Amino acid sequence: MYKEDQKTELKVELTKDIKKEVVAFANSNDGTIYIGIDDNGKIIGLKNAEKDLEALSGMIREGICSDLTLYTKIYIENIENKDIIIVKVSEAPNKPYYLAEKGLKSSGVYLRHGNVSVQASEEVIKKMLLESNSNSFENNNSINQNLHFGYLKEVFEKHNIEINDNKFKSLNITNLNGQYTNLGLLLSDECPYSIKCAIFNGNNKIEFKDRKEFTGSVLKQVNDTYEYLDLYNKTKGKIVGLERQDIRDYPEYALRESLLNAVIHRDYNFTGSILISLFDDHYEITSLGGLVKGISLKDLYAGVSESRNPNLANIFYRLKYVESFGTGIGRILESYQEYEKKPLILDSDNAFKVTLFNVNYIDEDVKVLPSNLTQEEQIIKYLEKNNKINRLTVEALLEVSKTRANDILNKMIDDNILIKTGSGKNIYYMLK
Repeated sequence: MYKEDQKTELKVELTKDIKKEVVAFANSNDGTIYIGIDDNGKIIGLKNAEKDLEALSGMIREGICSDLTLYTKIYIENIENKDIIIVKVSEAPNKPYYLAEKGLKSSGVYLRHGNVSVQASEEVIKKMLLESNSNSFENNNSINQNLHFGYLKEVFEKHNIEINDNKFKSLNITNLNGQYTNLGLLLSDECPYSIKCAIFNGNNKIEFKDRKEFTGSVLKQVNDTYEYLDLYNKTKGKIVGLERQDIRDYPEYALRESLLNAVIHRDYNFTGSILISLFDDHYEITSLGGLVKGISLKDLYAGVSESRNPNLANIFYRLKYVESFGTGIGRILESYQEYEKKPLILDSDNAFKVTLFNVNYIDEDVKVLPSNLTQEEQIIKYLEKNNKINRLTVEALLEVSKTRANDILNKMIDDNILIKTGSGKNIYYMLK
């Protein structure tokens, strides 16, 4: 006889309300949901259990935040010659879970209370968030306890950091019982996460030039990935006055910091890889997990930061990989201060993406101009093919400094060759 209680929920058929019950069990205690059984415990069965099972899988994956796939098990069972669906929900660690369409508020967060699912109060939600933060991924025990730290020890010795059991405990690599935490897993040679890099020909993902995947300790991944990207970060010389200036395609700090930011702040509850794509004119790095709840992009630009993995951030800080906490994005923007194309930062619920632009990139129209023309003639030739030009393009076209580019453009305006349109960062020059 089936009966609803603290750990059992009965449903005659599949409806969207099933997500509420899944959320309640995940936030409260292990539970089982039977679909195809009425409130009196009578087995009704489902007309198309296979179709319902597929729909249910989509509801759980797309309708609930955060991902509960690892904490739910759904399957069809035939009882009394009738198909029913059984949903096994485990109490999950990263509470509160909530309905995606409602958000992180009372109408979206549910708890199991007796034999019903009820909305959580704002006070309870805040308490769950605090408890979840103190019981974050990096503090939980690693499932794999057979870990080795060859690379970590090598790095520690290089930085004169003592290696012993007490040090591992103080850094939260092991807990008070001597068991390895997930932080230990990330730093170990057996780290299951990776960084995937792809180098493309041109400015789209049509043709690969090269690709590599970096594994091992996250410290090793950072070093190996940066060395790999540095090979493709070309240097271009530019004559400014009597001096030659060497300029990398991507400011080294921006490249390095965007990589460190992706590794330190990603959400390791997701098992996918950090993805890096390098094109002729730009670079993209995408990590799983958006900003920590309560932090917005506006906060980030203002220098406000909250680390999802503070213990991992502390390790990188001790090893002097990062200079200080919470300054990374600001420093990335600063490194592009003299360039017109600024880095782009995009955030969603489950991903964080940084795009850096190649400061030496010259488009095809500029590359094909004859080299025997005067500087003014090169600008005119470019404008005969294009409607307008900006100072940054002039710098690249003529390989001159910002000051020299402005002087040439102003003279062409005085000579009634060009007109100036726009204002601020959107200033362009056109043939008169």
